[in-house]
Amino acid sequence: MKKSCFFYRKKKYSLVQNGVVTKKSPSNIALIKYWGKQKNKIQIPSNSSISYSLGKVYTVTRLIYHLRKKKKRSIRIFFSGKENTSFLPKILEFFHRISLYCSYLRDFNFVIETKNTFPHSSGIASSASSMSALALCIMEIEKKLVSSLEEDFFLRKASFLARLGSGSACRSIYPGLVVWGGHKSIKGSNNLYAIPYPYKIHPIFTKMGDTILVIDEYPKKILSSKGHQLMIHNPYAKERFRCAKKNMDRLISILKMGDLQEFGELIEHEALTLHAMIMTSYPYFLWMKPNTLHVLYKVWDFRKQSKKNIYFTLDAGANVHLLYPIQEIVSIRKWIYSDLFSYCKKIIESFCQ
Repeated sequence: MKKSCFFYRKKKYSLVQNGVVTKKSPSNIALIKYWGKQKNKIQIPSNSSISYSLGKVYTVTRLIYHLRKKKKRSIRIFFSGKENTSFLPKILEFFHRISLYCSYLRDFNFVIETKNTFPHSSGIASSASSMSALALCIMEIEKKLVSSLEEDFFLRKASFLARLGSGSACRSIYPGLVVWGGHKSIKGSNNLYAIPYPYKIHPIFTKMGDTILVIDEYPKKILSSKGHQLMIHNPYAKERFRCAKKNMDRLISILKMGDLQEFGELIEHEALTLHAMIMTSYPYFLWMKPNTLHVLYKVWDFRKQSKKNIYFTLDAGANVHLLYPIQEIVSIRKWIYSDLFSYCKKIIESFCQ
């Protein structure tokens, strides 16, 4: 039996008239990047990925549901207090994809009220936090309808649903290091939902600071979903997937041993490889801005001179995540504000929770 079958919700349930649920979910930053989906499959990754969930970078979603009385279903979306119809097509597609697993959704009309602690669509994984928060809200409704819903099932199904809205969203369901995508060296890993990283983690990696330099806070001209599609015909795609698998094995060893230098070299290599795939797609494009490059060179120079353990990673955008051990936070943050502040629109202080 396919794993997805366990998430079907066609059984009878106790229908409620209306209600409100609210959930908060973090963004995440991938160390081994997910970039590229399997052809003709819905939201199935071409390689496994692993990410940190972020402590102060999150979405809060309030889902209001009313028992539907008319044939036509109504869904309204409010972002930061204002109605936003531009998000509606994606939400409708998401509800369509999950209808097989959440049949009760057909019985309700919805009002979705959502807000971020960071700019949306700018390369800080806003779709990950927003879709995971919505998936958690939907599971809260299911919990009200179905009397016996175990916590483990609740989280696994929330991750499964979130994936159908945004691939990386499935990793935002859990705190800490989270794995998505089947990998032979990681027990329990699979393509349908994420799992908490199951192996030993050196203490140095359980308390990491993450300072986000917002280089460009405007929505990206080319969204990540388009970039994933372009990987299908990217001439370097197969080598990228092979490299990602190799890097995942390497990271497992690094996380166990606590080698910060190896960790930093690996995540920077992964970040630059992601952007190499973006630049070699057709049509090709750039997400990095001039100030992105200025920051990367500054980090390299500072690390060489100071011997501090500060490393960068990038998501699908211009912004830069700086990762460093909490023990070095005072001197590193002082340098960030004195030397890097002029290159960015704002700085978001977070941590890997």
